[in-house]
Amino acid sequence: MKLVFIIISTIGALLFNSPKESKTFKEVKTEKIIGSSFSLINDTKSKVSIYTGTGFVSLNKGSKTSISCKVGKEVRWAKSGRKGKVIFKIESKHCGKVLKLSKLL
Repeated sequence: MKLVFIIISTIGALLFNSPKESKTFKEVKTEKIIGSSFSLINDTKSKVSIYTGTGFVSLNKGSKTSISCKVGKEVRWAKSGRKGKVIFKIESKHCGKVLKLSKLL
């Protein structure tokens, strides 16, 4: 009886332990500066939709949003809840600043 239990335990342990998998995903290094963010002002002539690296935001003409300062994340154009082309990558120099969208284009 003990032998059956040991065999079943061994087989179960082997089934749940997978061999090391090769890395197939691109690793992106991000760095979050604690308590830091920056503001992005839509100073263009139209309403825009953007992906902030963590979520989607619509900005009317002249409005602004606060974005957490996660270095390495990409701020992108957005349309209908889908990510578009990259506007810029968040860098440590952006943290704590107010950025104008027209200057980043």
